[in-house]
Amino acid sequence: MNSQTRKVLIDGPAGPLECAVDQLLDLQAPRGTAVICHPNPTQGGTMDNKVVQTLARAFVQLGYQVVRFNFRGIGQSGGGWDEGRGEVDDALAVVAHFRQPGLPLVLGGFSFGGYVASRAAQRLEGEAAPERLVLVGPATSRFDMAAVPADSLVIHGEIDDVVPLSSVLDWARPQHLPVIVVPGVGHFFHGQLTLLKNLVLRSWH
Repeated sequence: MNSQTRKVLIDGPAGPLECAVDQLLDLQAPRGTAVICHPNPTQGGTMDNKVVQTLARAFVQLGYQVVRFNFRGIGQSGGGWDEGRGEVDDALAVVAHFRQPGLPLVLGGFSFGGYVASRAAQRLEGEAAPERLVLVGPATSRFDMAAVPADSLVIHGEIDDVVPLSSVLDWARPQHLPVIVVPGVGHFFHGQLTLLKNLVLRSWH
C-alpha cells in the first residue's frame, strides 16, 4: 500500500498541533482513520519515534489514513507539558479534525501514548467510540491507564525495563484482557520492529 506523508498544523486546545498524515496514493478509499499517540515528551518522545512510525506503516498497509502528531510543546505544537491531562485533549482534537464521518476510527499509542489513547477512548462514547485500540508497551506503571474494550490489542516486551511486564499484567488481569508478550524484547522493540508490525497486521480483521 503506497502512501504519501504530508505535514499539517491544526488548531489544538493549547495552540497549533503538528501532524503527519499518511494518505493512500491509489484511488482506493481509506477504510478508516488511525490516530497514533507518541511516547512521553519529557523523555524525548515525538511523533517520529520508531515504534510510532512502525504502527503507522502497519495501518497504511491495512488501508487506513494514518495521523501521527506531536503533543503540546513538542516540535511545532504550541503549549507545554501538562502531565497527561492536556495531552488527552490534544489527541481528541486530532481525532475530531481528521476522523471521517461514517468510517471507523482506530486509536493507537506507544508507552505514554498508550495511556493517552486509553483515556481518549474513554471519552469517546457511543457512535464516536473507536473501532479498536492498539497499545504497545503501555505506561501502566507510570500513569493511571483507563480500562479498555475487550478486543483491544496490547503488545508488550518480556524484558521491558521502562514499564515492567508485571505492571501491564496487573492492569490487564481485572479486565480479563489478553496481552501479547514478545520474548526477549525491551521497551523500544530494538531489532524487532518488523515483528511488531507483523503482529499488528496478523491481529487485524
